Amino acid sequence: MTVSEFNACVDEHSDGLYRFILKNIKDEDKARDVVQDAYEKMWKKVDDIQAGKAKSYLFTTAYHCMIDGIRKYKREQPFDIENDDIPHDSNHYTGAKEIVSKAVQQLPAVQRSVLMLRDYEGYSYKEISEITSLTEAKVKVYIYRARMFLKNYIGSPEKII
Repeated sequence: MTVSEFNACVDEHSDGLYRFILKNIKDEDKARDVVQDAYEKMWKKVDDIQAGKAKSYLFTTAYHCMIDGIRKYKREQPFDIENDDIPHDSNHYTGAKEIVSKAVQQLPAVQRSVLMLRDYEGYSYKEISEITSLTEAKVKVYIYRARMFLKNYIGSPEKII
């Protein structure tokens, strides 16, 4: 990969990569740090990466940096139990986007990541399996479970519309 191809990769993929990380960790500063770490690692291996594989390498690296950051954060923070994850029925509209966003945040990190890669970023199952180092079958199972959780959490669409 040449320097101009690296710069083109930064221009093309930085926004999508940032949105993907931000959707998963909900902290703008940490998301910027993860994206920066991914580009730094990519720059260190710029001679070994083919230009056609740059996007896949970038998302894979960012995904692993994000998971490492989540694990580090969990070790540093005490575990608090909250009852906010229990779905409740309300008679007033709180906004479909907010409800879906809250439901997605209730998912385990792996399910949330594969769901975001598939439904928000539009990756194929094969690309997701390469990014996350999971088998295609495992990716399909995690996406199915995530969608079923969201369906049960949200309930019928008529309740939120």
